[in-house]
Amino acid sequence: MAKRIGVEVSIAIAEAVKLAKAEVIPAYPITPQTHIVEHLSEVVANGELDAEFIPVESEHAAMSACCGSSAAGARTFTSSSSQGLSLMSEVLYIPPAMRLPIVNVVANRAMSAPISIWNDHQDIMVQRDIGWIQTFAENGQEAVDLTLHAFRVAEDRRVSLPIIVNIDGFTLSHVIEPIELPDQEDVDAYIPPFKPKYKLDPRKPITMGPVGIPEVYTEAKMLQDQVIKNSKKVILKAWKEFAEQFGREYNPVETYRTEDAEIMLVTMGSISETAMTAVDKMRDAGKSVGLVRIRLWRPFPGPEFRKAAGKAKVLAVIDRTLPPGALCGPVGAELRSLFYKIPGSPKIFSFVAGLGGRDVTVARFEEIVEKATGYAKKRPKELYEVIGVREK
Repeated sequence: MAKRIGVEVSIAIAEAVKLAKAEVIPAYPITPQTHIVEHLSEVVANGELDAEFIPVESEHAAMSACCGSSAAGARTFTSSSSQGLSLMSEVLYIPPAMRLPIVNVVANRAMSAPISIWNDHQDIMVQRDIGWIQTFAENGQEAVDLTLHAFRVAEDRRVSLPIIVNIDGFTLSHVIEPIELPDQEDVDAYIPPFKPKYKLDPRKPITMGPVGIPEVYTEAKMLQDQVIKNSKKVILKAWKEFAEQFGREYNPVETYRTEDAEIMLVTMGSISETAMTAVDKMRDAGKSVGLVRIRLWRPFPGPEFRKAAGKAKVLAVIDRTLPPGALCGPVGAELRSLFYKIPGSPKIFSFVAGLGGRDVTVARFEEIVEKATGYAKKRPKELYEVIGVREK
């Protein structure tokens, strides 16, 4: 039977990787991701997981080793964060183009400078267009479940793409929560043995990653784009199968008290649970407020989001990254594009909050709703605003 235990989320993720029977784990430690790979090194050393743990010299080397092991047909996992994820960046573009189903859990953390080890979404938003499927977890149970889901989807022969599961650093990674870890038998039923679509085999030589001359490069990239868009069908089906197997249901976009909401907050990650508390408080005060949470970031679930937004008049989008010189944050930009020139679409106001681990409290969400309500009456000059800046 599945067991429910109080455990650090990072350790639970490592246990999920063990349940998925990862075969090769190239890893380099970086705060706040380190506990995931530390625990995996222990379970491999103790003989609890029959896998090759490769302690590499850098994150660049980690992803390079992932490419090699996945191309050879091994179920491959790694984890990273912040500057480490950026060091991987050169190699991150290769797995989706070569159809290598690597799973990477990213413990989201702020980028330097100044140096910060605390949470925001700067690291992953730099990598949003690398071609990986990407999901966001709200809590520890979701982090475990989305890790299992990632192996199931990535290795589906109709997909064969790498997946990043985003968890908020420290806010999730180092928190102890009650988490249900499923039985090995149930995980085996959900994640079939890995049968790669393509693999390096000296008995059947193939070429992987050759030079793409101008006559073929555009077509190759168009096919890559089509594959990740088509993957959404498999992602949704795998979530439906997860609900049938484990009893927990997931959707690309989730809503909270949006039925008659005129203004909706839009969030991703662990701040969503605080946002729910804020919505309850504002509802009790008679305000027509709801919440939309984005779980699937790439491929972006446009139709599902439009349906979730319903007849809302205002969307208050919270980005957790501040792109210098941009017109708004990346999530805000995505939604502006989604609703562009659609009659009756909501007004969209972008807010930046929670940079470098600063708390996004219930009071902050109330402030955001108040500002968005006021802006809806008279559009401000700025397209987005940073919330919670301390006065000099």
